Parts: sequence; structure tokens; C-alpha cells
Amino acid sequence: MKVVIVGAGEVGSYLAARLTRENHHVVVVEQDAERALHVEQHIDAHVVTGSGSHPDVMAAAGIRAADLLVAVTTDDEANLVACMLARQAGVERRIARIEAAALRAPEAADLLRAAGADEVIDPDAETAVEILHLLDYPGATEINMLADDRVAVVGTVLGPDSPLVGRPLSESFAPYGPDWEFLIGAVSRGDRTVIPRRDMVLQSGDVVRIVDLGTSSNELRHLLGLTHARANRVMLLGGGRTGEMVAERLVEMHAEVCLVERDPERARELAETLDDVLILEGDITDAELLEEERVGDHDAVIAVTGNDEDNILACLYAKSMGVPETIALLHRLEFLPLLRTLGIDGALSPRTACANGVMRIIRGGVQVATYLDMDVEVLEMTVADGSGVHGQRICDLHLPKEVLIAAVVRDGTSMIGRGHTVLQEQDHLVVFARPKAVAAARKRFE
Repeated sequence: MKVVIVGAGEVGSYLAARLTRENHHVVVVEQDAERALHVEQHIDAHVVTGSGSHPDVMAAAGIRAADLLVAVTTDDEANLVACMLARQAGVERRIARIEAAALRAPEAADLLRAAGADEVIDPDAETAVEILHLLDYPGATEINMLADDRVAVVGTVLGPDSPLVGRPLSESFAPYGPDWEFLIGAVSRGDRTVIPRRDMVLQSGDVVRIVDLGTSSNELRHLLGLTHARANRVMLLGGGRTGEMVAERLVEMHAEVCLVERDPERARELAETLDDVLILEGDITDAELLEEERVGDHDAVIAVTGNDEDNILACLYAKSMGVPETIALLHRLEFLPLLRTLGIDGALSPRTACANGVMRIIRGGVQVATYLDMDVEVLEMTVADGSGVHGQRICDLHLPKEVLIAAVVRDGTSMIGRGHTVLQEQDHLVVFARPKAVAAARKRFE
């Protein structure tokens, strides 16, 4: 598949790297010469320097031969113009990043269609959803929901006291019987990620992604050391769109919410729109302000400003004051390993939140989870009618080591994928796979 990506910022560069690893032909259009050069030097993609809203630039990118356009600049209008040019060139599928609320309103749907945007993605909305999912698993570093929220993929860093450390996986899971309803799908250690086997011995500091069906939550929390209670009092630091969306949803969940915003005008706007949220004007790194507002009495502190350093410092201070759950929004990926060593509980990136949304569309509407620190993604597949795997046990499929069927959803009921599980037509699968193995795995179930 030939893909033209307009915009080589956080989202565009991440998508380009991801898609090239799947052997797609990727062309990146970026008007900033420095960014364009960075992509050219670090990603195996063709780069065209210029604006995606200019016909000559898009022609140079080979837009007429493209199967997919992904316009993910920070300029909504430029993204729509790129979609319009792609539609005129006959590109079959067109995805636009749209942030303006006015353009995402129902009455703007006709405008988006007229501009040629088949699908729209909003990084702030995607990030807000991931934050709310993370709060459902207090103590986890990340959470992704798949299969219509029937399957959760929970990420966490194993501490030295975890019952999983120092024992083979088969031994660790033995007390939970042959039909336990959770499964370790991937383990990252240093810069290496593996899809584990039964004899793997986990170590303190390992980053694990566990598939959970939600029916054995207490046992899973014990294994992972997730001991925090659900957050009822939450302090949000940063009143941008992400912070506002999270605040609205938390109020609907009957949580007590306090939001700190530095900009006086924005603070006034939030006070007018968020009736049930306490809005405070101030600097999120002002220790005196946070102490006055009794930050330590909150169950969770979520820092979602556009400044990574401020988010990290605020979470560190909140942690020092005894806050059980801290979550920081990160734009610069080099900070991610640092957060794990500092004890900040969760970190989220608009880059992966938006990329997951785009990959979901590319994969045909199925949920996809991609990760910053491992070359493995989690995605949904369906056993097609007439597929050759119908009636076969998973252990008899002889799948490559790069592929793991972690869960099977059948007639609304989810189960962990085991060697003896017999697949049927229309089974919905949750699969761990390296990007290079995705196409072959999908073809196997067709």
C-alpha cells in the first residue's frame, strides 16, 4: 500500500516509522526543512519538502498513485485542503487530524465530507479516553481497551516485590488454575521486547503487557502490585482541551474534580463551562499553591499541560505529598524511561493516542494499540467465513514466534487464547504481533 502522510510532527513521524516497518511505501510531506531532514535521516520513507495544501507539492509526492492519505499537521484547514487534493487525485481513503471543536460538531459533517475527509482523528480526544481508561486500573502505567471493551491490555513495571518476579510464568500462574483469565502478551526488558513463553523468568523492572478479561481483577491486581483504590478526588493540572474533556467525564462519573490553569482568560472560560469543577488560576509547578489546595488529599493528580517538564515536576511534587496515582502527559519520548525510574505511575503521549486512532482506521475499524517502547502492537482480527483455521486448535496453527493469539471473543463472550482453544468462523481475536508479521497473520485468518 502506498501512503502519503502530510505532517512530520510527533504523530506523522511516528506513523511513518510504524508503516514503513510493515513494508508499506510511505511518502512524507513536510514544509519545515529541519523536520523533513530528520525524517529522511531516521525513517525509511521518501520525503517531499513543502506544504501538503499545495497541488505541486502533492503531485511531487505521487498523490495520484496513493492508496491512503493521512493529513496530521497541527493546522486543521491545511489538513482539509490536503484531503481535498487527494480526493481530486482519486485517493481512495483520506484521514484528517481535526482539533477545532467547531469542525467536529455534527453540523460540520457535511463540510468535512465536502472537503474529502472520510475519517477524522482528534489527538486530544484520543488522549482523554486513554487517561480515563488508565484510571480504571489504578497503579498501571497504561491501559488499552479492545474488542468493544471486553478485553483490556494492562501495562505496568514489575517491582521487586511482585509475585511474578524470579519465577517461570508457568509457575506464577499455576495457583490460578488451568483457566485463568489473564495472560502476559509481551515483556520489554531494556531495549528488547519479546512475546513470552511459559518458561520465561520475569525480572524486577520488566515492563509487562497483560491481557485481562476483567473477571479476575483482584488476582491480577495482586500479581501486578496494583493496590491503589479507584480515584474519587482528582486534581487536573492544565486546562487545555484534554484537561477539559477529562474533567467533564470525571464529573459524569461523580468524582470530585479540581482543575488548575495558568492562563487567567482560559481559567474564566473553564469556570463558565465546567459548573461542577473547582477551577483555580495558577502555576502547576507552584508548590505553595498545590500545598494550599491540599494536593496530598487527592487520589490522583493528572498533569496535562503542553510542557513536559512542568508535568513531570508537578507529578513528582504530588507523589512526594502522598498522592497514590500520578499521570503525566508527555510530548518528548526521551522522558519516558525517566518517569519510570522516578516513580510517576502513568505516562501518556498524544503521539501514540492519535496514532492508535489512525491505525484503527487503517486496519479497517478494528482497535489497535501501539507502544512507544516496544516493536509489538496489539490488534483485532476476525476468523473469516471459510477460513482454513476454522475447527483448528491454536497449537496446531504453527504461528510464528512474532504472533500470539491472546484472547478470543465469541458470541459476546471473551476467553484467553490457549493452545487447546478451537477457532471458529467469526471468532474475534486479540493478537500480539510485530508489525512485519501483521499482514501475514491477517491473511492466515482470511
